[in-house]
Amino acid sequence: MPKQTPWSKLRAGNRRWVQERSTAGAARGAARRAKLSTSQAPFALVLGCSDSRLPAEIVFDQGLGDLFVVRTAGHVLDTAVLGSVEYAVAVLGVPLIVVLGHTGCGAVAAATGIVDGAPVPPGHIRDIAGHIAPNVLRARAAGAETATEISGHHSALTAELLRERSPLVDAAVREGRLEIVPAQYDLCTGTVAEVSAQPAVAAAA
Repeated sequence: MPKQTPWSKLRAGNRRWVQERSTAGAARGAARRAKLSTSQAPFALVLGCSDSRLPAEIVFDQGLGDLFVVRTAGHVLDTAVLGSVEYAVAVLGVPLIVVLGHTGCGAVAAATGIVDGAPVPPGHIRDIAGHIAPNVLRARAAGAETATEISGHHSALTAELLRERSPLVDAAVREGRLEIVPAQYDLCTGTVAEVSAQPAVAAAA
């Protein structure tokens, strides 16, 4: 039997959750909480969108201490996000980062609106949309047409940007200590699929 990788473990957890066969309940109870009170050793980091419909531990059927989760609207990168990611890589030694976008993302929709000439969102929402807008343009240049395709491209391009903006993350990937997987969650089916920016087509989970 092939050795289970962190990504295959997450995929298996997602399949359990979609099929309503969750097994993570015991790993979220008092005994697990007490065991983790002095240390943590997550096996993956999930950089995801803040959307309330995208709770990583539930989507991947994992327990307390299994995932290090960083969430911002549209999984936008800033210095706090990069610092959090670098902590997980350098200090906790996570071997996997999953950049988790989703269908129907409001942040991506706002960025697409800016690109298409819609009114600029108010307040700091415009900053989020502004960070994503270049990825919308790159997605369209690569042939993405639908909102789902653009969102998939955004996840893949965010994975690339992580390496560009963090020499620490890039070094870990080059040295074989870290894998980065861009993925997309389907709000209707609950499934997570890996995505590629060339083109932005989701692979079967």
